[in-house]
Amino acid sequence: MDALALRLAQLDTEAEAAVRVVMFYDTLMRRRVGLPALVRASAAFAECVAGVRLFGTARAIRMSPDGREASDPEPCAPMTAPITLDEEEVGVVWLERPGTPGPFDELLLERLAIAVTAIVEKRDPSHPTMTDPALVELAISSGSDEAARTRALRLMGFCAGLPLHIVAIRSEIPLDQVGRLICPSRPVKAATLAGAGVILATTVDANRFPAGVAAGIGTAHSPDLAWRQALTALRFTGPHEPVVRYADLGALALLTDIPKDAARSNADVAAVARLADNREDLDTLDAYCATGSLRRAAHLLHLHHSSVARRLDHIERTLGIALAEPRGLARARLALAAWRLLDDRAL
Repeated sequence: MDALALRLAQLDTEAEAAVRVVMFYDTLMRRRVGLPALVRASAAFAECVAGVRLFGTARAIRMSPDGREASDPEPCAPMTAPITLDEEEVGVVWLERPGTPGPFDELLLERLAIAVTAIVEKRDPSHPTMTDPALVELAISSGSDEAARTRALRLMGFCAGLPLHIVAIRSEIPLDQVGRLICPSRPVKAATLAGAGVILATTVDANRFPAGVAAGIGTAHSPDLAWRQALTALRFTGPHEPVVRYADLGALALLTDIPKDAARSNADVAAVARLADNREDLDTLDAYCATGSLRRAAHLLHLHHSSVARRLDHIERTLGIALAEPRGLARARLALAAWRLLDDRAL
């Protein structure tokens, strides 16, 4: 201890100030302060407004040196530093110092970003991030050996042997945002692989997928089989059933074994293909097959039931199927599902 004190005493003024910055943030981290207290202390230490924004939340935290929330508008170009977690930029910290930056502002921001990362990781260890696609490929590829698969899952934060849900997804919404919604408090990772969105999660709440997303969910014990299940389930999704669990398909999954030429030549499938040229008719058939009820289909389509009834009369004539009869409805559902399987977008 005496030797350390002697060495510190020999440091020049600039080095001593840098050590003070490091020690200041080390102390705050040991005390496990929250984000508001961390930003408040940083503003007082830097003697200017300090701020932090996490991209997963809409609100920024800005504090003045007097310890109050800053109410004045943010400057156009404050001095900033990124917050990174698992090699992903998840937020930003900044100082709003008028005029020339201070000599230790860069170091202060670096230490502030490190402290924020520690808080975020502790508060939300399951923080959903876009991960290395190579790790995802190792985890879900049928060509991976078990040792490589286990290592890839461990590097992504998943324990081998525990349940794992794999989601195949079509989405214009960033995958990490979708992951945060469907698995808000457990480990979840996302990546884009060969044009397909992939989400790996320990749990999945199918009711929390946002609008405009199509998703198939596989839950087999082996990740490679779960991925194949997820891709199959994705192919069964439609406008009125955008999320499908493979486990809920049952015997419908057998349709994927039918050769495409055989499906195309089937009279019912060919009729659905002709009907698909009219978007309104296709949506109406999809809604009726999803609900099995004229009135519930009308509710889904936001139409009066008499309008839906007229559409269904036209659809019945086009398909040559009596949709009101149980056998006719079953034929229509199978034909619609088989027609969708001709679409290779999810493959």
